Amino acid sequence: MKSLKLLLRFLTIGGLVLLLLIPLMMIRGTIQEREAYRHQAVERVIQGTAGKQRVTGPIRVVPWTEVRRIEWLDDKGIKRLREDKTTGHLLQMPKTLEVTGRLEPAERAVGLYKVRVYEWHADLAATFESALPGPSTTGAERQYGTPYLVFGISDVRGVAGTPELKVDGAALPLKSGTGYLGARLDGIHAELPAVVAGRAAGQQVAMKLLLKGTESLSVVPLGDNNDIRVKSNWPHPKFEGYSPTSEVTGAGFNATWKISSLASNAQKQLRGEDGQDAQADRIVDGRVLAAPLNSSVDALHVSLVDPIDVYTQADRASKYGILFVVLTFVGFALFELIKRLPIHPLQYLLVGLALAIFFLLLLSLSEHIAFWQAYLVSAAACIGLQFVYLSGVLQSWLRAAGFATMLTLLYGVLYGLLVSEDNALLMGSLLLFGILAVIMWVTRKVDWYALGTELR
Repeated sequence: MKSLKLLLRFLTIGGLVLLLLIPLMMIRGTIQEREAYRHQAVERVIQGTAGKQRVTGPIRVVPWTEVRRIEWLDDKGIKRLREDKTTGHLLQMPKTLEVTGRLEPAERAVGLYKVRVYEWHADLAATFESALPGPSTTGAERQYGTPYLVFGISDVRGVAGTPELKVDGAALPLKSGTGYLGARLDGIHAELPAVVAGRAAGQQVAMKLLLKGTESLSVVPLGDNNDIRVKSNWPHPKFEGYSPTSEVTGAGFNATWKISSLASNAQKQLRGEDGQDAQADRIVDGRVLAAPLNSSVDALHVSLVDPIDVYTQADRASKYGILFVVLTFVGFALFELIKRLPIHPLQYLLVGLALAIFFLLLLSLSEHIAFWQAYLVSAAACIGLQFVYLSGVLQSWLRAAGFATMLTLLYGVLYGLLVSEDNALLMGSLLLFGILAVIMWVTRKVDWYALGTELR
């Protein structure tokens, strides 16, 4: 029973730590709320301009009608001739696809938030085979309708001006919509000359396009051989889908993708469930449309990211809030027991609240100034506040300076954890090990039973 008072003291401190979880969780909730506001700002920009863009194509679509004549005997044994007609569309992918483009980034302000937008100046060049396949069954005849080229653009509002399209050296006008592929793609199309002797126009296709979008750009590698090049002066790109050969510097990036159809399922995915070039028609609400896709189409993605996302950084920092509280309270408790200097639970609570308010200051300031500046100002304010308050609690400016130094080291280590994300686990583990080692060294000769009897 002689150590009951010591146990009660530790239970009280533990209860205060749990109590301080409430403001820490509220601050994390505020961070998530502000991040949600940022997402709303992105949506407002998307509604006013254009969203994330995905470019698909060109695809050559050729309508066809297949006629099969079948002889049969009626009830009187007389030969009759019946014609079976099947209609469908041929989806032809490019033999080669070359895409080069310059991505010009900009930022659009929506209140406190800045949203990354871009203009993509692109040149697309594709080649197709001219010969069209014959009928699918022996004895049938296939007739081809007017072919057209489809360019898939996920948000056509981003098309600036009128794209320049040349097919076999001749300029062709573009129209809205994607025709037969309307259920699979949004975009534009251009009608080609009629099929002659089983050959379709459009062996050489070239288009100049200015496309606006928000935050990210995707290109679908539809060709048998794809050569896609994107360059920009944005120094922080994020590549997904396929890994490019890239050069990233402080002045921007230059990325190149060379992708074979052997390494991509895009052609099969875009053709639908059967994966065939020639597809029988499907009528929906009186319109002939391809079936919707059951899965997304493989694509390469380029995102313009912010390397220092203040909300992600603030959220990561707040996760260490309980560690700050625990370490500070452990230091208080050891000081109280070893130096016989009583510290009231209310004083523990006030110090813990001052530690928690740091994360709220960090969040609010980082929305207006650079993150490192917000971190420096918040840390300096909280350390100064603790120093002045603890000089009275610990009855010594020197002791308060010691705790202020400890807090300065903790804030410095935390900033190192935030900026070194790849090594955060290692640094955090070493920090905890070092702190535990120091506590064990300081208390290695403490007689806890004697402290329990002497505790007031």
